[in-house]
Order: sequence, then structure tokens, then C-alpha cells
Amino acid sequence: MVVEIWSDIACPWCYIGKRRFEEALREFEHADDVQVMWRSFELDPSAPDELEGERVARLAAKYGMSVEQAREAERRIIDTAAADGLDFRFDISRSGRTFDAHRVLHLAHDHGRGDEAKERLLRAYFTEGELMSDHDTLVRLAVEVGLDEDEVRATLGSNRYAAAVREDQRTAMEFGITAVPTFVIDRAIGVSGAQSPVALLEFLRQGWGSHRAAPAGAVETV
Repeated sequence: MVVEIWSDIACPWCYIGKRRFEEALREFEHADDVQVMWRSFELDPSAPDELEGERVARLAAKYGMSVEQAREAERRIIDTAAADGLDFRFDISRSGRTFDAHRVLHLAHDHGRGDEAKERLLRAYFTEGELMSDHDTLVRLAVEVGLDEDEVRATLGSNRYAAAVREDQRTAMEFGITAVPTFVIDRAIGVSGAQSPVALLEFLRQGWGSHRAAPAGAVETV
């Protein structure tokens, strides 16, 4: 059974959702028969290499709220992440374009290190304040999970995997995916949002029983 997960490195709910999915998968009776594939999704494809200005001010402007409301929203996310064992450091985070980071994830997948690379990039972004558009940073992080430095540099210095990232995003549009994380089983059934481990376990069980169903159209965001 193949579980494809559309997500972005700069998405806090994607990191929380990853932890909850991992917990569900540990409880799933057929976990050994599950293949997990990370799919690319950019929350802001037009983002520059690094966004300027205070993060909460940008959030307030984006969502039409006050700066204090934005701060409170961040505090709630930090508390939620902590309950799932994650240390979010929005005070040092550096936001920007994630396209090249997604290319590195495709490279890692081809070397059987996709999940390790996804975890490393998420931790680097949310806990360590690393910039996901910086090539030297991406090379260093990729090497930490076992990728070859020269190959990573060559990939980032070319257009390798750019088409794969765009194909993931086209597929997301075709499936009606507008929010992440979104989990899709065998391109038959899907669910969006950082669902609870209990809900994700039920989703896995449902997928196991009916993964031969017709491909999903739109997936509901929860």
C-alpha cells in the first residue's frame, strides 16, 4: 500500500502531521507493507530566497489579524507541537523559497533516504532556524543523512528534479489538494490536515480495506 504525503518544509502542521502519522503507522497492523512517499507542495511558490520583516507581522497581514493575534496563533502552534514532542522556534526561523529543498528530497528518495531527509529538513527549519533556500545549508543537511556531497551540489547547480517537483504540484492540483499535509492512499482515498493519530490509524485501516477504489477527486481539509 502506497501512502503519498503532500507537504511543505515550511508548514508547521506538516511537521506535526508527520509525527502523528508516524505514531499511527507504529500501531498499524500492516505497517511493513506500507510505502511512504513524500510529495512536493509549496505554500508560497512566489516566495523570494528569504522573506524580509518580522514573521508575526507577515502573518498578521496575510490572515487579516492583529500582530498580537498572530503571536497568540504562533504560541498555540508551539504548544501543539510540544505536545507531539517537537520544539518549534519561530523566534529564529528564516522563511523563504522551498523549491530547491524539495528537489533535494527527491534526490534523497532515489537513494532510499527520503524520510530521513524530510525529517532533517523539517527539524532544521523549525528548530534550528536554517534557511531552506541556501544551497550550502541544504548540502550540509543532505550529507548528514547519507547523501553524497558532490551529487547534492551538482543537483542544486542544475535543474535536476525540478520537473519532478512541478509534477507533484500538478498532481496536487488535479486531486484538488489545496491544504497540507494531505495523505493519499494508492491514489484512491485521501485526507487533509494534521489529524490525530487515532484518526490517521483509522484512515490507514480504511485504505487497507478499500485501496482498490476509484481515484479520489477533491480531498476534504480538516
